Parts: sequence; structure tokens; C-alpha cells
Amino acid sequence: MVTSASLRQDLPHLVTALPGPKAQAIVERDHAVLSPSNTRSYPLVIAKGEGSIVEDVDGNRFLDLNAGIAVCSTGHCHPKVVEAIREQAGKFLHMSGTDFYYENIVTLGEKLSQLVTCGDATREKRRVYYGNSGAEAVEAALKMARYHSGRDKFIAFFGAFHGRTMGALSLTGSKSVQKKGFAPLLGGVTHIPYAYCYRCPYSKQVESCNVECVKVLEDQLFKTTVPAEEVAAIFVEAVQGEGGYVVPPRKFIDELQEVAHRHGILVVFDEVQSGMGRTGKMFAHQHFGVDPDIITLAKGIASGMPLCATVAKASYMHWKPGAHASTFGGNPVSVAAALTTIELLEQELVDNAARIGARMKDRMLTWAARFPIVGEVRGLGLMLGIEIVRDQATKEKAPELRDRIVDLGFEKGILVLGAGQNAIRLAPPLVITADQADFALDMLEECIREVCE
Repeated sequence: MVTSASLRQDLPHLVTALPGPKAQAIVERDHAVLSPSNTRSYPLVIAKGEGSIVEDVDGNRFLDLNAGIAVCSTGHCHPKVVEAIREQAGKFLHMSGTDFYYENIVTLGEKLSQLVTCGDATREKRRVYYGNSGAEAVEAALKMARYHSGRDKFIAFFGAFHGRTMGALSLTGSKSVQKKGFAPLLGGVTHIPYAYCYRCPYSKQVESCNVECVKVLEDQLFKTTVPAEEVAAIFVEAVQGEGGYVVPPRKFIDELQEVAHRHGILVVFDEVQSGMGRTGKMFAHQHFGVDPDIITLAKGIASGMPLCATVAKASYMHWKPGAHASTFGGNPVSVAAALTTIELLEQELVDNAARIGARMKDRMLTWAARFPIVGEVRGLGLMLGIEIVRDQATKEKAPELRDRIVDLGFEKGILVLGAGQNAIRLAPPLVITADQADFALDMLEECIREVCE
């Protein structure tokens, strides 16, 4: 039970055994009525949140290193976001931007176009489509790529997660349980290895490899099974999220862009998890210096309100009225939250993500030398991954050890989650302070040390 931080409201404090009695009762009610497809790692039942701290129904206080799965970018209930929501809710809640006009969706569209082009007048302007979730943003990108290109096939990557709706699920290459029982899925999707250099499928070293994970497209795939002229788009995460918070080398992205452009194939950057300041830049693809054809955004875009955006070069978004739409996409209250979120990101929180993320990563990079079960630490900004292995030499995955660390973290008042088969992800709110980050790493080190013993 955490007691040293009991006088500080910005650090954890546990007052009951976990789960507490109120939490346990709600968990039991949940299991009786809600879909069993929901995935829960531990019995946290939130009652309220502020910044990087959440409190459960029994009064236990936790440090949130999940941010609602990388959603609460400005922290829980940022007062400026809450005020923007209240102000818009007092005007009108809904009018359906697919059938009527209102100003704030235009303002947000203009802002997103400016952000994606980095304000560079030489870059093609963007158009924006709104939906409600990351999967919807991906579905829109799928349909748009087919509509624009007249082609019907797609390339995606092993380890990728693009959503669970049928088209997005067809692109997903994360866990077989996500697809089991739902066939047939969208046809024409082929998966190839991602640039997971710690576990290179070609047994190469990043310094000397020939980017085989991209070369396979022209060397094998396009020659044997998938005609390049039938491929509409390649979907890629600039940082692979559910696959384990994997950061590819620059040359992977460069080569992917070159191959795609050579064959007239669009490149869709899925930034649902990595976008909106999480990596210390507004978008993760900016670390690689690319000008994406299409990007998909959701999660952190509106600090917890449901909203997504598919942002494409204007020449690609030329579909006709009625070709695609969403009743609730671009909800005015969510858009108000997004505009304030972006303002806060630009003012300070992108910089804070870069600064605190670097502070955390510098310390975490010492862990492989200190803890035999830490195989690799990787990440950008506040999108950090820790790969847990049974043996550093063999790199044997240790999912049960990872799960034990996650559970121990909950018991010590920090909320972390897994990613991939055996990695731990750290994706805290971008408002996290240096003190909170140091506390989190103290507790994580304790958890890892306990598991090592």
C-alpha cells in the first residue's frame, strides 16, 4: 500500500485493499451485463480524474500512465477543455455536420490542414473527414483510397492494429483472437513484416540492412502474388502501437515512401495512437520528414471526447456527396474540445511530452543492464515501450512476467498496460510532471526488481 505520497494530491495513495469493496461490487455488476469482449487488465473502477491522477470509487488514488489508452492527452478534466465543452453544450449539442453547416468544424478542419502541412504553402492543402473513433478514420481512409485509385488491394504490417470494424480489422495484424470467428473479412489485404529491428524477421542489423522488410514488396510480393498496379494504399503506423510501441528506423519510412510513389500507391499513416503530441511532435510522422498522403487521427485529438479525423491531400478527397458520411462525426461539443486540446498542445504540452519523455527514456535505457528481464527500451516522447524477455541473449518473450509487472504496478498505485505479446507501454497524459514521472519509474523499477527475484 502506497503511504509515502499520502499528503500529495499529485501522487498515488491507496486506502483499501485492491479492489476495494465498492469497486468489487461494480466489477461483478459489469461482468453480469456488459459484453465479455471487453478487455480489462485489473479491476480499476474510476470515480474521477484530474491531470495525471485518477481516483477510484473507494478513494484510492492512482498515477495514470495510460491516459485512457493514449486518449486524455491534456490530462483528465483539464479545466480549459471542460470549459470549452460546457460553453458549446450551452449553445447546441448536435446538428449533424454531414447535412448542415456550423463554424467550429470548419475552424478545426483549417487547423488540422495547417498542422499536417506544417504551414508550408508549397505542400498540397488537406481536406478533412470527421468520424467518431480510430476505426472509423481507418474505414474512411480505406474507402477513399479505393475511390481515388480505382484499385482494390492493400498492404499492411504484422503487429499492426488499425481497429476492429470489418475493414480496419482486415488491416489489423495484432492478435488472432481479434479475427477469430469473423471471416470473411475484407479481401485483398496482404501483411508484411514491420521494421521491428529488435526482432528482425530477416536476422539483419539496422546499421547494415537493406531494408528487406520493404524490399520484399518489389523483390517478391509484386512479382508473385499482388500486382502493384492493383494496390490502392499501404497502411502503416509511424510508431507501431499495439504491436509493442515499436519505433522504425528512418530508412524504413524513406524506402516505403519511395516504393509506394514508384507504383502510384498511396501511403496512409495511422496516427490514431501516435498523433496529437504524444511523441514530442504534433504527429509521429514528422520525426521522419514525410509529407503523408492520408493520415488518420483519433484518441488524443479531443482529450477524451469521441472524435476522429481522416486528413488527406485535397486531390485524393474528391468523392461525391453521399459517398461517405457519419451522423455524429464532427459533433460540435467534441470539436470544441479538440480546438482547445490543440491550443494546449501547441502552447506547452507537445514540448512537455518531448522533455519528460526524454527524461524518462534516459533513465529507462539503463534498465537492460540492471534487470535481466528487460530486453529493450524504446519510444519517442511519451510513447515508451519496455520489452520483457526471459533471457536477454535468446530474447525469448515473457508475457507472464510482463503481466505480473502490470499487476504489481496496479498494486503500487500506477496504471500501466501491456502492448504486443510481451511489452509494457507507457502513455501518460502529456501534462505529467517530472516528479510524477520519477515516481512512476521508481515504482516500475520496484515491480521489475520483484519479478526478477
